[in-house]
Amino acid sequence: MPEVRVYTTTQCPYCRMVKAFLEKRGIRYSEINVSQDREAAGEMIRISGQNGVPVTVAGDRIIVGFDTQALSEVFGPGIEAPVDVYDVVILGAGPAGLAAAVYTARKYLKTLVIAENIGGQALESWAIENYMGYRMITGEDLMKRFEEQAKELHIQLELDGVLAVSRDGSSFTVKTATDRSFGAKCLIIATGKHPRMLGIPGEEKFIGRGLSICATCDGPLFKGKAVAVVGGGNSALQTAIEMAKIAKTVHLVVRSQIRCDEILKDIYQKKENILTHLNVEVARLYGDQFLTGLGLKHRDTGEEARIDVEGVFLEIGWLPNTEFLEGFVPLNAGKEIVVDENCHTAVAGVFAAGDVTSIKGKQIIIAAGEGAKAALEAYEYLVRTGAG
Repeated sequence: MPEVRVYTTTQCPYCRMVKAFLEKRGIRYSEINVSQDREAAGEMIRISGQNGVPVTVAGDRIIVGFDTQALSEVFGPGIEAPVDVYDVVILGAGPAGLAAAVYTARKYLKTLVIAENIGGQALESWAIENYMGYRMITGEDLMKRFEEQAKELHIQLELDGVLAVSRDGSSFTVKTATDRSFGAKCLIIATGKHPRMLGIPGEEKFIGRGLSICATCDGPLFKGKAVAVVGGGNSALQTAIEMAKIAKTVHLVVRSQIRCDEILKDIYQKKENILTHLNVEVARLYGDQFLTGLGLKHRDTGEEARIDVEGVFLEIGWLPNTEFLEGFVPLNAGKEIVVDENCHTAVAGVFAAGDVTSIKGKQIIIAAGEGAKAALEAYEYLVRTGAG
């Protein structure tokens, strides 16, 4: 095995996932924290062409981000547990998925959790101030508490992506990105959402080269620089506030008007280095190898102006992770899984919870509660059908 190096930042949850992936397989590695070492940050950019973390280097192989498929190709998929069919397979390890796992494990159900990361979109929250029991906690720290509780119950977790699910009679099969299959007597889908992109030409070119969807990961790389945050909701305001502590200038780009909790608005208004652009949308991205600026178009006049920035953080909403479920369970117009008040889908034995569902509230505390409900309903289903 060649020397393995992992370039990280202090608060990057996906960096932690890479390290956990390697440690689970007994892979020795050296960690280089680029938020504390500017020379190392420059080295990472030269090696990978990326201005974002994590970056894993193994010999001549460079892996950007927490890419389970690429990591498995280099380091192996790990050891598959000798279980033919699980009582419950849970897809997703965010607040809903981990809460569901704790409840199914307490019912002594053979439980497997399959997820690309532990924590889901909650990982990217700078500060959570509305989760009961904590005055304030970061998303990463809260999800660590969830993870620790799940591990105490010896719940099996596979870090992998889900490609497809299918039904054969009363049982289900889950196929993953690393070409493995797992059987289940019932499923709980809690795959959450992924960030919405701008949808303009050229944005893929700048992902990791100035355009970021994880400010907690990449924010430290832009210390003392000019950056932009796109969005006008709670997540955007929280990101702008935190980046104002790191960056020289923060441009807040808002498509219409700011819509956030009043407590965030009060803090934001006191930050002198946040410049706000209202009623504009991003029309174009400037730059060659790395992003150098944004073209902002006024929605009323059509007038376009350029702002020079080195980093852009997108906080414009989320899209459900349901691509692999088309034709398997009914989805609504927003591609969310349609469920009833008890987390039942239209397919017997398939339950869903959290932000991936049609339930209106999209909050961590709601997702955790829905995960618990889904687990109890799954247990009742197994008892009722005699499968448990």
